[in-house]
Amino acid sequence: MLEITIDATPIQPQSSGVGFYVTNLIHALAQLQEHENFQLSLAYQPRLKNWLRWDFSLPDAIATYPRTNILPIPVRVSNLLLAAPHHQLVTAYFDYYLRSPTIFHGTNFALFPGKNSRKLITIYDLTFIKYPHYADAVMKTYTQKTRQCLQQADAAIAISENTKKEIVAHFNFDPDRIYVTPLASRYHPKYLSEEQANKIQSSLAYDFSRPYILFVSTIEPRKNIINLVHAFNYLKERSKIPHNLVLIGQKGWNYQDIFSAIASSPWCEQIHHLNYLSDELVALFYSKADAFVYPSYYEGFGLPVLEAMTLGTPVITSNTSSLPEVGGDAAILIDPDDVTALAEAILKVISDSQLRQELIQKGQQRAKLFSWENTARETLKAYQSLLP
Repeated sequence: MLEITIDATPIQPQSSGVGFYVTNLIHALAQLQEHENFQLSLAYQPRLKNWLRWDFSLPDAIATYPRTNILPIPVRVSNLLLAAPHHQLVTAYFDYYLRSPTIFHGTNFALFPGKNSRKLITIYDLTFIKYPHYADAVMKTYTQKTRQCLQQADAAIAISENTKKEIVAHFNFDPDRIYVTPLASRYHPKYLSEEQANKIQSSLAYDFSRPYILFVSTIEPRKNIINLVHAFNYLKERSKIPHNLVLIGQKGWNYQDIFSAIASSPWCEQIHHLNYLSDELVALFYSKADAFVYPSYYEGFGLPVLEAMTLGTPVITSNTSSLPEVGGDAAILIDPDDVTALAEAILKVISDSQLRQELIQKGQQRAKLFSWENTARETLKAYQSLLP
């Protein structure tokens, strides 16, 4: 039987980004095991602070998963072991804890050595190469890690066609060994019933009576939030729109200039930053927004665009990187550097009810093309391609 081990280390109690992808991929693959004749196992490493407390507990998302192999060393230690040429003892160590699977799937910029294992790595984006000024200190180490992983990998997974092209261009990796597996939304069109939405809304301090423009993602320079704030200021001054601007997301890095731009806005009282929210709260904000605006400079996939379309929110996003792949003709695409074009696109969406309805309908139809089952099946094809 085909035995597959996935590195589940990116999964955290409040997972986003990579952790969200790994969680949903594992759950979708687990549903396919019986009918597709393979066995899925997980590898997990504790965070350093947990390891120092000798705490090897698993995140709730995988706590009950029946086949989880815990490596009793933190990521920082394994990174040191993996940075050097693999000694027989190092290979034996990982083989002992991972039980020599047929395939090891690296999801965290690391491929564990295995004497008889085939290896596959997921590459999410190449921000650290294309936009190094948007990368934090940890991300700046990813170029060498990615190069090393691709040298060791038998195949790679990219989450968009754009990322695949960039892997080929920057690392000269064989395109025939790169499999594209698009992501999917955490939501479905009727994720919240009217009763649930009303109950959640009544429990919040936020005033939903004023219309708003929505952004959802990590608060960091790559997301181009400053230009969004400038576009909001433009619309407030020129068109006197009644809307608030709502930004939902945790602070990432180099966010100080973003909050300075918000503080210096004449309409700063109408710009609201909400930190990490539950899936239900985020869904509520998506479903009630007049427009979802995602002017990011660069994305490996752009999942918030798909989430907004799923929940019936008209989308305005950038014409760069993978975002046109996700939005297609169901979103208005703009140059992220053109503040005036961004403002005009927002005004068009919030003032033209017919256009809004067209974008909503197109978005919901497009969102149906993406599912975690499809992601899992495409990933399984990549695994099967490595068999003799």
